[in-house]
Amino acid sequence: EIQVTGAPDEAAAHAVAQTIATSPLVKTAFAGSDPNWGRILAAAGRAGVTFDQYHTGLWIGVEAANGLQLVKDGTPTGYAEADAAAIFAAPSFAIRLDLGCGSAATTMWTTDLTHGYITINADYRT
Repeated sequence: EIQVTGAPDEAAAHAVAQTIATSPLVKTAFAGSDPNWGRILAAAGRAGVTFDQYHTGLWIGVEAANGLQLVKDGTPTGYAEADAAAIFAAPSFAIRLDLGCGSAATTMWTTDLTHGYITINADYRT
């Protein structure tokens, strides 16, 4: 689950969530249990939405609202890497990215991208 909050409007929130949800680098980080928050923020930055990275916050958890904060005001929080990796290793988890520039929000769901998926889809022609 990907939640984007603090966006200037709903279209911007949706654009950021969709860019994160479809990012191959984010999806492979999910598959590898790699809490690489830089990939998430980089994907958000590609969405074409203006926001100040130094106003962003990023949380992960079973419920992102009560999750582990990885980024505050665009800076890593000093979280325990093992705690973040354990969350990414769960069968499902949520991330919440607060853009800090408005009150609009959206939620989107996505999947990871594993070697198995690539193998299945590379071995035949549709």
